[in-house]
Amino acid sequence: MTPEELERLKICSQEIAEILYRNTPEQELTELDGIEKSVRRQILEHVSPEIAPFFIATRTGTTQGRVRTVKSLVGSLPIHQKQAERLNLKPHTRLSGLLEKACLQLSAKESFQSAEADIEMLTGIRVGHSTQQRLVQRQTFEFPEAKQPITEVSIDGGKVRLRNLKDCESAWRDYKAVRLGGIYYGGFFQDNLALIDSVCCQPLMHPLVCLGDGHDGVWNLFREIAPTSERWEILDWYHLKENLYKVGGSLKRLTQAEALLWQGKTDEAKALFKDCHRKQARNFESYLDKHRTRIVNYAYYQAELLCSIGSGAVESAVKQIDRRLQVSGAKWNVESVNPMLQLRCAYLNGQLAF
Repeated sequence: MTPEELERLKICSQEIAEILYRNTPEQELTELDGIEKSVRRQILEHVSPEIAPFFIATRTGTTQGRVRTVKSLVGSLPIHQKQAERLNLKPHTRLSGLLEKACLQLSAKESFQSAEADIEMLTGIRVGHSTQQRLVQRQTFEFPEAKQPITEVSIDGGKVRLRNLKDCESAWRDYKAVRLGGIYYGGFFQDNLALIDSVCCQPLMHPLVCLGDGHDGVWNLFREIAPTSERWEILDWYHLKENLYKVGGSLKRLTQAEALLWQGKTDEAKALFKDCHRKQARNFESYLDKHRTRIVNYAYYQAELLCSIGSGAVESAVKQIDRRLQVSGAKWNVESVNPMLQLRCAYLNGQLAF
């Protein structure tokens, strides 16, 4: 701005301030909090809705078409159809793009009721919790494409509580979480095909390290992601160790078995339980046989930093996702689960950044 423009702006602002002050209730002027709220409210109601339309009309060069009122971070704005088209405002929406993103940011982190209260506190604009819920339902977030080749993929399961089920049915259902290279998050509910497609469209290294626990569903997904010759399946060390200690009995034997398994010596570890008559020992032997090809020399892999030996990254992802899905008292309609999974993962992937 030129010095003359700055001086003119100062004079006009002073006049605006005097008008706003005269129209402020006395009780709102006793503390700074009240003054802040009053100034913000009046600017959003009377000042910025006069300024922003000038910007819009001047930039678009048109005032043609039907008018709709759009809530924005600078107040409620009348926007003509042609203006909306030229400014890439989505059809039929009643929220500006920046206000939408602010709502999505909050809805990804807390309940819709809390998001309603917080968006009003932070911006002075009220967006109801039902509106925010419908906003989430309408979103479609693409899984981000990795800029570098993905060397590792890990998959794990999480739980979500559903509503409107029969009394005899458990309210808890499984969803799948995937972590690509320890960076990107993905969540999928009853949609394994979408999970597979999202991973397969990434630049994957060959062989691809596939980390998982002992659940059959995880390994079945890996088979769909890459053929045997292009994947390197590794059983999560911490799940292996957890299953070992379920055998119980002699602590000395368990310690010896752990040391052998740490070096990938499956047969030697299995032999330690030959004379153990506990049912848990037979179960563990079957577990070792089932995952024999996935048990590696964990000590060597860790020392040489070849790859991860545990699926901690995806387990962390499940915990991060559950912080939203399992907020106190949360129950979800089936059709609401995937949109919220997409939103939460988009937030964790940094796709909602301003």
